[in-house]
Amino acid sequence: MPRSQRNDNFTDKTFTIVADILLRIIPTAPGEKEAFTYYRDGVMSAQSEGEYAEALQNYYEAMRPEIDPYDRSYILYNIGLIHMSNGEHTEALEYYFQALKRNPSLPQAFNNMAVICHYRGEQAIRQGDPETAEAWSDRAAEYWKQAIALAPGNYIEAQNWLKITGRLGE
Repeated sequence: MPRSQRNDNFTDKTFTIVADILLRIIPTAPGEKEAFTYYRDGVMSAQSEGEYAEALQNYYEAMRPEIDPYDRSYILYNIGLIHMSNGEHTEALEYYFQALKRNPSLPQAFNNMAVICHYRGEQAIRQGDPETAEAWSDRAAEYWKQAIALAPGNYIEAQNWLKITGRLGE
């Protein structure tokens, strides 16, 4: 039985039902239907249940038939999220870069990249390496500025951090 039929989450069940109806009535290419099936049956439930390895496998499967760059950008972004959740920051950054290459209007990707850079800067401070910390913090600032430019009402904490650290106007 596909995961989508085993899901106990009301919101996910509702989304699945509505998406299935839309998929039937809106003309859709077979590849797009196949990509959505991987997403629906594997990714949504697996990721929400913390089954990240299974979710990753289904994201990779969804990438094969998906040709639309915009849709691929979200798959890549979500793969980055899983790597970030697993503490695999280098891999997460790579997937965020790939997502942004296909869709440069993903403020959440810029934000997550900034979060990783900020974290690495904080690590460098704890390790007594202020030069490396400054470089990571500068990179975080650049990514947050890009996220804020795309979504001005969001990322208030990042805006405050930029002000406090004197990086807002740079």
